[in-house]
Amino acid sequence: MSKEAELGRAFDFRLFKRVFQYTKPYQLTFVGVAVAAILLSAFAVLTPLIVGNIVDTAITNKDLERLQLLIMAMLGVLIGEVVCQLLFNYYANWLGESVIRDIRIKLFGHMTKFKMSYFDKSSIGVLVTRAVADMQRIGEIFSQGFFVIVADLLKMLVVAVIMLIMNWKLALIVFGVLPVILYATRLFQKAMKEAFIEVRAQVSNLNSFVQERLAGMKIVQLFNREEIEKEKFRVINEKHQNAWLKTVWYNSIFFPVAEIVSSITVGLIVWFGGLQNVANVSADEYGTIFSFILLSSMLFRPLRQIADKFNTLQMGMVAANRVFKILDTESHIDDQGTYDSEEVKGDITFSNVHFGYVEGEEVLHGISFEAKAGETVAIVGATGAGKSTIINLLNRFYEINSGAILVDGVDIREYSLKALRSHIAVVLQDVFLFADTIANNISLRDDSITIAQIEEAAKQIGVHEFISSLPGGYNYNVKERGTMLSSGQRQLIAFLRAYVSNPSILVLDEATSSVDTYSEQLIQQATDKVTEGRTSIIIAHRLATIKKADKILVMDAGKIVEMGTHKELLKKGGYYRNLYEAQFMVEEVA
Repeated sequence: MSKEAELGRAFDFRLFKRVFQYTKPYQLTFVGVAVAAILLSAFAVLTPLIVGNIVDTAITNKDLERLQLLIMAMLGVLIGEVVCQLLFNYYANWLGESVIRDIRIKLFGHMTKFKMSYFDKSSIGVLVTRAVADMQRIGEIFSQGFFVIVADLLKMLVVAVIMLIMNWKLALIVFGVLPVILYATRLFQKAMKEAFIEVRAQVSNLNSFVQERLAGMKIVQLFNREEIEKEKFRVINEKHQNAWLKTVWYNSIFFPVAEIVSSITVGLIVWFGGLQNVANVSADEYGTIFSFILLSSMLFRPLRQIADKFNTLQMGMVAANRVFKILDTESHIDDQGTYDSEEVKGDITFSNVHFGYVEGEEVLHGISFEAKAGETVAIVGATGAGKSTIINLLNRFYEINSGAILVDGVDIREYSLKALRSHIAVVLQDVFLFADTIANNISLRDDSITIAQIEEAAKQIGVHEFISSLPGGYNYNVKERGTMLSSGQRQLIAFLRAYVSNPSILVLDEATSSVDTYSEQLIQQATDKVTEGRTSIIIAHRLATIKKADKILVMDAGKIVEMGTHKELLKKGGYYRNLYEAQFMVEEVA
């Protein structure tokens, strides 16, 4: 979206209405905040009127009893104003936090259902900004924006009416200055609108850059990129600083101008009111002058605050526009399937499957094969041959272009996604672990999986001893992405995670690569156990796995070029034998 388009839509009434739809569950609080705003306006106006009355009646007439009475009345007004202000501030913020809680939950749930292709093309740093920083801006629409603006506008309206009633001549003087403030405010709002869109863009860029570099810090240091990345960060950070400084500059111009105009107005009130008194106007005009000085301040101060709060509202609306853009994104796998079976045998059929990640660029060209229940099927081939793509399609991370994929004779599109994926467990080469305990990383906080079941499963596949040796055992926190464990140890945790889920279909995506000899032995033992009695698809890397497979698929450039057992393929003397001699025999010699 262009900057101009986003700017133009920042105050789209439909967008504004959509944000406020999230207040429906909290209508009572919404009404309460509105009532508090009305009472604040009333209490605020009463104070200048009481001050004027004190000057005109109590001080001028030296009436001590009336002075005490009016001071008590002022005290009551101040207490009422404090109570209303407290309720207004608390519940306006409470409403804002409740709304962003609901939107954030909806946004997170929406993103968890996106296709993998969405994340392939999107910056994680930007998505984090939308879910965290932009959400806070939306909350400020209620806590510091809309309600404050409404309360201030209401206060200004009441003040204007009171001024006209008290002295229309002095009121006209004040109103004559108002267009200057209004014009300056309009220019200020227009400039700040554009500035804050630039600020949000630079915040997203900064978050994205920092997130990527911290995640890839090992690469940064390995290739001596520290100074280069530091320079890139300096440039991005400078753009971020300049965007904020632009808002500071606009504030530095507007608020002094507003103060000067306000001071000039007070001077005009004193000058004109003084002339009236010199011209022998009744002495009670002194109280009116005092009241007008206070009232004019109450009229101009909200204008300055409205300009500031309008910026907050503006940023909130821009943030809402960006968040709703994600919520409106239709990037979900079609989950209209209704078929569900508690038990799946594990028969898998790929029938003339065509697929491409990018439209017009096929990765798989008519893949067809069968894996019978309980069989182990290995897939081998050069990098980019399409091996991992088969796994992605089986789990419906992507939709095929044509053909069919069947599980137990049923098209996977007829399964609900939850039902389909509940019968499939995957162990990836790049194991992802959360910053949590080993037990929670294995069960993924599934309450149906007990610690006793985890320990028993660990013993069966031979990793209990390794886990028990860690400080805290199963309660050992592996930190972010499992950095406290070696790659081999992370693989073992992934095997255990797959095993305790008791899947009918197991997928190993080069799960035994890049590990040490000791870990390889444990992983091979774990592989033998977890594949026992269930359909297994293994993207092969180690020779032992290849030999034991019931069927080997040899892939090249998105096609299956050979299929058979290890011995059968060696006898053919084709692609597999060449691959075997070039790669796998090296392992035997070693």
